[in-house]
Amino acid sequence: MICKENNLLHNNLGIKENNLTFAGYDTVALAKKYGTPLMLLDENKIRNTMRTYKSAMQTYFGNDSVPLYASKALSFVGIYQIAKEEGINTDIVSIGELYTAIKAGFPLERAFFHGNCKTDYDIEYAIDNGIGFFNVDTYDELYAINKIAGSKGIKQKILLRLTPGIDPHTHAAISTGKVDSKFGTAIETGQAMEITKVAISLENIDLRGFHCHIGSQIFEIEPFCDAADIMIKFIDDVRAETGYEAEYLNLGGGFGVRYVESDPVIDYTDNIRRIAEHINSYCEENDLHKPKILMEPGRSMVADSGMTIYTVGSVKEITGYKNYVAIDGGMSDNPRYALYGSQYTVLCANKMNDEASYECTIAGRLCESGDLIQENVKIPKVQRGDNIAVLVTGAYNYAMASNYNRVPRPLVLLLGNEERVAIRRETPEDVSKLDNIL
Repeated sequence: MICKENNLLHNNLGIKENNLTFAGYDTVALAKKYGTPLMLLDENKIRNTMRTYKSAMQTYFGNDSVPLYASKALSFVGIYQIAKEEGINTDIVSIGELYTAIKAGFPLERAFFHGNCKTDYDIEYAIDNGIGFFNVDTYDELYAINKIAGSKGIKQKILLRLTPGIDPHTHAAISTGKVDSKFGTAIETGQAMEITKVAISLENIDLRGFHCHIGSQIFEIEPFCDAADIMIKFIDDVRAETGYEAEYLNLGGGFGVRYVESDPVIDYTDNIRRIAEHINSYCEENDLHKPKILMEPGRSMVADSGMTIYTVGSVKEITGYKNYVAIDGGMSDNPRYALYGSQYTVLCANKMNDEASYECTIAGRLCESGDLIQENVKIPKVQRGDNIAVLVTGAYNYAMASNYNRVPRPLVLLLGNEERVAIRRETPEDVSKLDNIL
């Protein structure tokens, strides 16, 4: 059976007998074989989404338009190998991600180094390893790159990150395009023009264009179109004032992902088509040059390709109050509910045909009252040993995982034509391996 027939959330979900399937695999059998917590990744869905973005962007923005996988969403050696094979670029935010890309054999000339506070060490390490572009956030970073690049006798390609002043009405913690943001330089205040002039003047800087990112979990195209208008108008203002014409405009990422049934279904190809039509129309109507368009999807490339399976450890019923179902993971492998109150779809993987009428809170194993995965969910009545599935955990779950309470991080299993361990399960020894005995 497929997702639609069973009223499930995505088309890589199904039911076999009474068990939940994912990417064609029996999740209960996988939990028994590999143990829990267990993060599953659907390799074919990841690849198909990457191809969807690449095809749509080249069709509607032009052949020079390439998606950048924003790897902060989920970074491990295998994901860079997949991105390399699918012919897309990547966006990284640390030298840890950079090192992982190097280990994967990803061509760094296709990598963009992001982040609002790069150290001199970060910059030198990236330049020494042949980074393609820096997305530059501040004057301090701009001057540091110019100095370090000059000491190495190179002219470093960059984009300047700007804030267009767009509020996409997403969660405050994932809204990044407003004037009052820790990221980028504001257009509205005139500071973007000032830093652009400085970048053009620096001897060891090769300014290739501009970048913006307005936020995440955006289900409408209007904020992207508004941002594009502001950015393209700014590009024209720069040309008129300085003679410099930007080659690239990176519109960032941010397309929404369906976590629960109430979230709308998004057609990424159609969204890109509509944004491209808007940009083309805006440029024609205003007689403006259209730059090469880049985008950097992260969450929307991997989120619904992931699922986490847990084992129930206990059921606690507080008469007159609420019920708790405790699992063998929690905020150490999924902190998003604790941080953002993020919604998730929760299922009992081994009781898919049972009536989901038991209302409860899914609690983690950590010694923290805020260690919850989801509250007031309805699942079948469960007991110790049952398997709980939390859907759409491919983005910002393992990436944000920690060893809080010294809990080891879970195994990550890549499911394609075969099962492959992408990241092995941590052990207690791994957790303490950096400690010195005093």
